[in-house]
Amino acid sequence: MKILVAVKRVVDHKVNIRVKPDETGIETANVKMVINPFCEIAIEQAVRFKEQGSADEVVLVCIGPKEAEAQLRAGLALGADRAILIRTEEEVQSLDVAKLLHKVVQQQLPDLVLLGKQAIDTDNNQTGQMLAALTDMPQGTFASDIVFTVPNKVKVTREVDGGLVTLALHLPAVITVDLRLNTPRYASLPNIMKAKRKIITMISPDSLGVSLSPRLTTLKVESPPVRQAGVKVADVADLVDKLQLQAKVI
Repeated sequence: MKILVAVKRVVDHKVNIRVKPDETGIETANVKMVINPFCEIAIEQAVRFKEQGSADEVVLVCIGPKEAEAQLRAGLALGADRAILIRTEEEVQSLDVAKLLHKVVQQQLPDLVLLGKQAIDTDNNQTGQMLAALTDMPQGTFASDIVFTVPNKVKVTREVDGGLVTLALHLPAVITVDLRLNTPRYASLPNIMKAKRKIITMISPDSLGVSLSPRLTTLKVESPPVRQAGVKVADVADLVDKLQLQAKVI
C-alpha cells in the first residue's frame, strides 16, 4: 500500500505575526516556517501505518518555493520515504492546490491520501474535500481514528459538533486528520541524517498541466485591534456600578 501525504509550509504558530506595511498580507521574510501542525499529524499516522505493516511506502507532496524543501526534509526525518515538491513562488489557492494534488494522485496512484483537516494560516478547510471530488474518491474528514478493517476498506471515526460519526470507506480514499488522531514524534538525529539522503523530486505546475489562476482577491489584511487594559475595582459595589453605568450590561 502506498500513502500520499500532502504537506503545507506555514509560519510557525509560536511566531508573532506581523502585517506587511502595505496591508497585502502577513510578513514572511526572515520568519520561521514549519510543517502545518495538522499535516504533521497526517505524516505521523502514515508512518505508523508503515511501521504496523499496513503500508509499504509513504510519499510526501508539497506546493511552494524551493525553501519548502526544508519542511519536506523534516517530514522525511519523521519516517516518510520520499517527497515531491511542486515548486512555485506564487500564492496557490485551495482549488488549484486540489488540482495539483489530483495530478499527483493520477501519477502516483496511492491507495490512501492523507491531509491535515486545515492549514493554520488560512483555515480554509477546503482542499481535502475538493481533492476527493476531483478524484471521485470517498472521503472522511476530521478523522480522530483510522483503522484498516478488511482488505481495501478503512474505518474512519469523525469528530463532529454532535459527537462522533463512524464511516466505512473503500480504498483508495481521501482522509483529512484532526488533532486527537495522534501526537507526532520528534525526529531523531540518525533519522535527520538519513533524511538528507532521501529523494525529493522537484516539478513545476506547468509540467502537471495546471494553470495557477487565483479566483479570490485579498483586499486588505489588518492586525486585530489592541485589547484595552482592564480596570481594578475596589469592591463589589464598585464593580456593579461600573457594569451598570459604564459597560451597561446589567
